[in-house]
Amino acid sequence: MNKTKYINFLLAFLLLSSCSLTRGLKENEYLVYDVDLKGVEKSNEEKVKELIKQTPNTRIPILNFSPGVFIYNIGKMNYDSTKLANKKLETEAKQRAIELQLDSIPGNNKLERKYFKYNNRIEDLNKKLDYGNWFMRTGNPKTIYDSSKTYASEREITNYLINHGFFDAEVSTSYHTKGKKIYVNYDVTENEGYIIDSIYTRSDDENIYRLLRQDKENNLIKKGRRYNQDNLTKERQRVEDLLKNNGYYTFSKSYIEYNVYKDTLEKNVSIEQVIRKPTYADRHKVYTIDSVIFDISTPTDAISDQEVKREYDDITYIMYQDRYSERIIDSRVFINKGDLYNKSEVLETQRQLANLDIFRFVNIAFDTLGNNITTRIFTQPNQKYQITNQLGASITEQLPGPFFSHSLRNRNLFRGLEIFEFNFRAGLEGVVSATTAGGVYRSRELSTSASVIFPQFLFPFNQKALVQYGRYNPRTRTLIGYNYVNRPEYIREGFNTIIAYNWATRNQRQQYTINVLDANLIRSNLDPAFEERLLELQELGNNLINSFQSSYVSSISGQVIINFNEYGLWQRNRSSLWRLFMESGGTSINFLNKEHFQDRSLQYFQFLKFQSDFRRYIPLSRKSTFAYRINTGIGVPYGISDGVLPYEKYFFAGGSTSIRAWQPRRLGPGSFTPATNEEGFYDYRYEQPGEILLEGMFEFRRELFGYFDGAFFIDAGNIWTIKEDPAREGAQFKPAKFVRDIAIGTGLGLRMDFDFLVLRLDMGIKAVDPARPEGERFILDNISFKKPLGEKGQTVFNIGIGYPF
Repeated sequence: MNKTKYINFLLAFLLLSSCSLTRGLKENEYLVYDVDLKGVEKSNEEKVKELIKQTPNTRIPILNFSPGVFIYNIGKMNYDSTKLANKKLETEAKQRAIELQLDSIPGNNKLERKYFKYNNRIEDLNKKLDYGNWFMRTGNPKTIYDSSKTYASEREITNYLINHGFFDAEVSTSYHTKGKKIYVNYDVTENEGYIIDSIYTRSDDENIYRLLRQDKENNLIKKGRRYNQDNLTKERQRVEDLLKNNGYYTFSKSYIEYNVYKDTLEKNVSIEQVIRKPTYADRHKVYTIDSVIFDISTPTDAISDQEVKREYDDITYIMYQDRYSERIIDSRVFINKGDLYNKSEVLETQRQLANLDIFRFVNIAFDTLGNNITTRIFTQPNQKYQITNQLGASITEQLPGPFFSHSLRNRNLFRGLEIFEFNFRAGLEGVVSATTAGGVYRSRELSTSASVIFPQFLFPFNQKALVQYGRYNPRTRTLIGYNYVNRPEYIREGFNTIIAYNWATRNQRQQYTINVLDANLIRSNLDPAFEERLLELQELGNNLINSFQSSYVSSISGQVIINFNEYGLWQRNRSSLWRLFMESGGTSINFLNKEHFQDRSLQYFQFLKFQSDFRRYIPLSRKSTFAYRINTGIGVPYGISDGVLPYEKYFFAGGSTSIRAWQPRRLGPGSFTPATNEEGFYDYRYEQPGEILLEGMFEFRRELFGYFDGAFFIDAGNIWTIKEDPAREGAQFKPAKFVRDIAIGTGLGLRMDFDFLVLRLDMGIKAVDPARPEGERFILDNISFKKPLGEKGQTVFNIGIGYPF
């Protein structure tokens, strides 16, 4: 009853606030309430909409309430620009007084701290004067109609259409008012688009003609396509890059001109590409690399005889005390003596040297003499030791937990550009108990590791392979580590060793990892009550207890990450990411006498595991996007594993990055029905591991106002076991019925996007629950005004950091 009262109060408050959008407007002021764009059929409608200067404030449908305006008005009520300006003048006067004192007492730390304190205050006051206080910057002011912005929008839409081949396009605007609201209409008549009839190049340089002919398949201006000025801009850049990659160091796109000739009767255009000569010569010069000098800057107080200078593979190295391996550096330098200047190789050299994380910066300069280039690569060593301490809180599985972490990085450990890393982390993780409901800080965790990262493949170990793979940022990581987990159900200690190879393609779209060795020695100590529960399951035929025994787990694994169009970085373009993971556990046991593994003081495992995780991001407009994720996996135990996987290798469903309407790791398996508690509701105390995973998440995201984004999502999926589990009826995956075992959840999400950090709150609601009897699994109709959250346990709130996918 109390919840209903609060909800009714909130609705009443929003209704009362809704009329505030037009309240307070002056006599000749109108609120832009709706903007309509018509007639855009062949052009990109979303791009055209982005050119409209004034758009309505985001409103909640029916309620006519704008959260952005509401927050802005809160800030405006407490905003006084005159007071802020006076405060700024006072602060500047105080800062000047401190500055005068510093002139007479230089080096006074106390005065310097005061000076910078006042400086920070002035910057904060400038921000408030320019953009308002925090509430004003977070919210949005009312969109008041401005006819000049309407005219500017009309002009920009016309220019856009002309630039995209609609030379005869017409744009007109109209509007009508209703009270203090104005409705603006943009009417577009595209008319017929002009088609490219021919394209030809004019140049006095036969060598340039030859290069363009050889690369004509990559020409971005195609005959028969509609004219698009964007393609001319891109083609100008492509031609510049092509010539710069073939020795034309001084060439730039300013030498390229395009003449467009329209035929208004045939509605087509002819395009002439003109490559002008330089003013100082008859033709553009082609440059050859004459020498390469790699200079690692030395300390200013270094003794001159400690500077080392020597030749290696036609590169002159200058460094301090012979501290760096020329052999490794040489594998990352692709500018070779005697080659033509190549812009792409210069950028690749800069990128691969930066990937080493050894140098603070990498600058490449060129000196020209005649047709020759002297290349100078200037670098400065990064700090030898880097120590980072962090104290904070993480959010995992709904609950926050404090942690402390310490890391040490030692660069150039053996003078072969290796990196040594030591990491330590201790925290109280917010993990929901595996056997009890609720509970905060249920897991005490500690982990430490030491690793050495080599900037090469340790095998094959030869110079030819080093140079051959240098473009792929090859790394070999060797690691030893220890981790400790103390949960109410068990204490687990693990010692692990990893040897891994990592590399990526030149465009970074494909990243590969191969763990040639991943060995773990695990020691477990079970809580008596939890052990008793596992023994009960064992009596029913479920051998999950073997996953918690002290064990030795070794595996070989490989992972491929394919990043299409920089997923997660470019928010305006479609992008995708596909992660494939394969693992073989206990592989070496197949080649050994299994009698050696009969010592049951340790549990041994043999298994195969595969996982595919595909994510796609589709912008729908400037403010809204659609994203989805398809995540599948299977883990198959075999051999001496007694039909179980190591507990960490199982799949789980539910939680803030899975099916959000279920608590973490509590969904499934299959149509298994948990026992009911004393109140008659399902008992979700126990984690539910499975060997087969299938889940899909679909999410519509939209910018609301300021830092706030909203989301509507639908999640579907479940986990299953491969074999029948007598302790969990309905858990087995059966092709004929698995579709009926799919759980479906829906809900709303709110995100605060600060660019560097995204805080997320999701409210997941169970819509289809496979744990219920068939015919009763659809439970979304339990939601009503009297029960806005449904029955107990139907709604789950998830707190997270970052987007779920």
